[in-house]
Amino acid sequence: MSNYDSNPLHAYPPNQPRNGVGKLTLLLIGINVALFVLQVLSGVDFSDPSTRDAMHWGADYAPLTYLSEPYRLFSSMFFHFGFMHLLMNMWALFVFGNIAEQVFGRAYYLGLYILAGLMGNLLSGYLDILNSYAYLQHPAQDLIPRVSAGASGAVMGLGGALTALSFFRNVPYLDRKSLLIIMIANVGFGFFASGINNMAHIGGIIMGVILALGWHFTQKMYAGKIMPMIVLGLGIALCFVFYQYNQQQIQGLLALWQDAASQMKTLLIN
Repeated sequence: MSNYDSNPLHAYPPNQPRNGVGKLTLLLIGINVALFVLQVLSGVDFSDPSTRDAMHWGADYAPLTYLSEPYRLFSSMFFHFGFMHLLMNMWALFVFGNIAEQVFGRAYYLGLYILAGLMGNLLSGYLDILNSYAYLQHPAQDLIPRVSAGASGAVMGLGGALTALSFFRNVPYLDRKSLLIIMIANVGFGFFASGINNMAHIGGIIMGVILALGWHFTQKMYAGKIMPMIVLGLGIALCFVFYQYNQQQIQGLLALWQDAASQMKTLLIN
């Protein structure tokens, strides 16, 4: 646990609470939980939602996302594959989010959360593109794009941001060693466990680190409130450029992905 440091380069933002639970963190958790309850009440399975239900509620499926429904890059952050998936992500959001909200302030924290989630989905989509090109050469079931969803890319972005920040200033409640162990364990587990979209985790971490470093150096320069917003703007630009890059890369996959998207649409209709 790190103590509060009176040095302005190491202190919390003066307008943020140092104790209690962040209101924005509670709101994000509340939105995810409310959507899960609504999904279950509508007939979605409590512990193992079907692919059809996941897609109906906004899950990400690269062929459909990149060919016609890019909103899924965002909406997929608010669907979870069952109660345990939701519980683990919301617990991590409660821990990381509460600290991040205190450290970064609500506006920057929200931007970081959303951009980390988007970057996670973009990197996941890029892997689907690479796997699809490999599938054209050597068809294999494990190379087919998969449906993915969850807040873990955004949450891992918060963890990555706090970990990066811990190298430059004190992070309340968690020290650098603890953060490194948590992040390495989560990423490492993702490489060995099935059913985990580890590229979304890594993409979220990358964006979290970038935005945390950008925020730190603007604070060090006493740049006021405008520069952090410019850093977020650069994060938005980075996501947009990555999305456009992925769009260019799928040109050689149009026939394959149009067929996959058509099959998914048929599943949603039936």
